[in-house]
Amino acid sequence: MGSRSKKRVKISPPLLISGSFFVLIIMGTILLKLPIATTAPISWTDALFVATSATTVTGLSVFDPGTVLTGFGEGVLLVLIQFGGIGLMTFAVAILMMFKKKIGIQNRLYLQEAFSQNTFGGIIRLVKYILLFVFSVEAIGIVLLTAYWLPDYGLKESLHFSVFHVISAFNNAGFSLFPDNLMSHQTDPLVLFLLSALFIVGGIGFTVVVDLFQKKTFRQWSLHTKLMVIGTLVLNLFATIIVFILEHDNPETIGGMSLFEQIFASYFTGVTPRTAGFNVVDYAFMEDPTLLFTMILMFIGGGSASTASGIKLTTFIVVVLATVSFLRSEREPEIFGRSIRLEITLRSLAITTISVLTVWLFIFLLTISESLPFLPLAFEVVSAFGTVGLSMGVTGQLSDLGEVLLCILMFIGRVGPLTLFFLLLKKKKEHFRYPYDQVFTG
Repeated sequence: MGSRSKKRVKISPPLLISGSFFVLIIMGTILLKLPIATTAPISWTDALFVATSATTVTGLSVFDPGTVLTGFGEGVLLVLIQFGGIGLMTFAVAILMMFKKKIGIQNRLYLQEAFSQNTFGGIIRLVKYILLFVFSVEAIGIVLLTAYWLPDYGLKESLHFSVFHVISAFNNAGFSLFPDNLMSHQTDPLVLFLLSALFIVGGIGFTVVVDLFQKKTFRQWSLHTKLMVIGTLVLNLFATIIVFILEHDNPETIGGMSLFEQIFASYFTGVTPRTAGFNVVDYAFMEDPTLLFTMILMFIGGGSASTASGIKLTTFIVVVLATVSFLRSEREPEIFGRSIRLEITLRSLAITTISVLTVWLFIFLLTISESLPFLPLAFEVVSAFGTVGLSMGVTGQLSDLGEVLLCILMFIGRVGPLTLFFLLLKKKKEHFRYPYDQVFTG
């Protein structure tokens, strides 16, 4: 008797990753709709919106989590944020490792896709490093913030606030239990520095962190690590200066603070759009140039294989370098003594173009579905796409259709780049080539 061959359904890594986020969102929606999750009933649309926002680590919310959610509801939110930030597949593999189960090639491929690696060699070791790093950093943050808040809130409340805000910060979620987010702590440099350090580290990329630990000198770092570290430092400094210049005389934001407080508030406001979502000022009263600049930062986002989204900082840098190379009549972008391959440049251009078109489409759709001013809607769309969570205060005024549209956009913003990388890296077999012809541009 011949053995029957069993057909196994193969799911592509991007599809599985997207599916895991979708399952998390549905489970989160159901749990948040339970009576024990909220102090007052919420609609299915509101539950879906907040579950999507938490799973995609965005931070936009149609209600105040600190007053509407119960302890159970806050726990659901934290689980969604933690799983959404690091990835459900990472935790699934961690469970398999705990029970000493063999990690197959298919699972390694999923992890390779999730962490934007060129090979799955050493991917399990990378997962171990990431999980150890994540929980170590979060534990240190919780201890420090609990100790600092202990005199003001007591042990139980300080631990409660610390756990929530540290996990929210490290995963770049931006959810807060305070009604005004962090505006009541805008003159508290220790809280702002600790939380900003957490979301900067979480948003720089896990592969970068591992590279920094393993290679001690700048020359040994990979080109990706060099671009992320230098790019993050330069962009954060530039953002701090721009926010300070534009807002230092605005009495509705930082104008009434001392010089030191203005500098620190400018720093926090400059770094949080990539893509943490905490706010120490009311964005509804910001100057228009500051809002536009913030939208650019939200669109750029953080690092690949991190808890952040957006088009990613390295994508932005590659596009800028490619533009400079074109103006200099150079064949390939060069930096730090290294050339960047053509396919990486084309992929970066494709990601940027598709992202711009996606943002434009959803701005167009929301201007149809909502009766709200244009700038707050555009700001909301870019915030949702970059999974940032900053808002000019119109999130709670959205219609059900508007909430659903932003849910779709938050999902695209979180999983879209992963799918794009897979599709754009897929090599097409060419057996022939069409003749060249002239196209006039510019």
